[in-house]
Amino acid sequence: MNLISQALAKDLNLDKALGIFRVLDDQGIPDESLEPKLSKDFLLKIYEYMVRTRILDEWLLKLQRMGKVAIHAPNKGQEATMIGAALALREQDWMFPSYRELGALLVRGMSEEEIIDRAMANADDPLKGSDFAIYGSRDKKIVPAPVPVGNQIPHAVGFALAAKIMGDNIVVLTFFGDGATSRGDFHFGLNFAGLFKPPVVFVIQNNQWAISLPVRKQTAAPTLAVKGVAYGVPSIRVDGNDVLAVYSIAKEAVDKASSGGGPTLIESLTYRLGPHTTADDPKRYRSDEEVKRYEAKDPIPRFRRYLMYRGILNEDLDREIWGRWRDYIETVVRRCLSKPELPEEVIFEDVYSEMPWNLREQLEEFRESLKIMKSLGLKVE
Repeated sequence: MNLISQALAKDLNLDKALGIFRVLDDQGIPDESLEPKLSKDFLLKIYEYMVRTRILDEWLLKLQRMGKVAIHAPNKGQEATMIGAALALREQDWMFPSYRELGALLVRGMSEEEIIDRAMANADDPLKGSDFAIYGSRDKKIVPAPVPVGNQIPHAVGFALAAKIMGDNIVVLTFFGDGATSRGDFHFGLNFAGLFKPPVVFVIQNNQWAISLPVRKQTAAPTLAVKGVAYGVPSIRVDGNDVLAVYSIAKEAVDKASSGGGPTLIESLTYRLGPHTTADDPKRYRSDEEVKRYEAKDPIPRFRRYLMYRGILNEDLDREIWGRWRDYIETVVRRCLSKPELPEEVIFEDVYSEMPWNLREQLEEFRESLKIMKSLGLKVE
C-alpha cells in the first residue's frame, strides 16, 4: 500500500467498515466505556417505540391475512435499526425510507391510525390510494417510500446536495436493504455523495436476505460497508440488533453532517425474522434452525434486559407498557376498519393543480358510468 492509499484508509477508517460496533452484548449487558449517557425517560421512549412497532407490525400482518390490506412487508427483528437511526434526526431533517421502516415512521410522528389508513387505502388514506408509494408525509418530512428497490438513494443524495447549495441546515437519512447495494442506484448515490459531500446518512438494513438471495451470493466484498469507503464515504458496521449502538453511531453521523462534515454510510447488521412480504414463503429458502438462532438475538428482549439491568424497567411496568399499546392499537384498528372506502373519483384528483377541461369531461363520463352501474346493481370494483 503506497502512502496515498495509507492516508486514504486512515482518513476513512477502513477498520470501522470491516469490524462491528456494539454497546450491548447478546444478554443486554453494556460496555460502559461505549454506553451513551441517556436519560431514563429517553430510554423508556426508545423501548415504547420498539413495542409499538412490534404490535403494529403484527396487526398489519393480521389485516393482510384478513384481506383488508393488499400486501405488507413485516418488520419483526429489525426494530432496533429503524428506531435507533430515526431517533438521531432533528425535527428539520428529512427521511427517505424504504418499505420496511414502521418504527422510523412512528419516531418521525406518523400515527398508527395514519399508517393503517394508508395500508387499507380507506377514506382517510393520506396518499389517497396512490400505488407504488408506501406512507410518507410532507409535514413529518418523510418522503413516500418507493416499492422499487433502492430508488430513493440517489433522490436522497440530490435532496441533500440541494440543501447544501441553498445553505439549509438539514440532514437527509435514507434507509435501504442489503439487496439495494447490488443495484445501480446505490452506486450512483454513493459516487455523488463521495464527490460532493452532501449532508446525507445512508443506513443499510442488512437483514441477510434480499428476498431469497443471501448476502454471500450478492457480493464478493468482505462487508457492505467497504463499498462506501471505495466511493470516499466514511463507513461503519454496527450491530443492528443493539438499539444503543445504532443510535450512538447514527447520532454521530447526523451531527457530523449537520456541521458540514459530509456523508456517512452505516451498515446495520440485523435479521428479518418474518417473510420478505406477505407474498413470500421464507421456508422455501432458509432453515428453521437459522431463524431460531436469530430469534435469540431479537432486539426487543435484548433491550428489555438492558433496561432491567439498569433498574429502569421491571416486570410490572413492562406488562403495563405492552398492555397499554396492545389495547390502544386494537382500538385504532377497529376504528380504521369501520371507515368507508376511498371514493372512486379519487383517481382524478392530485394530478393537476387545476383540472383541465378534458379531464373534467372524463370525470363527468365516469360519474355517469358509476350511476348506471349502481342502478343495475353492479358492484364497482
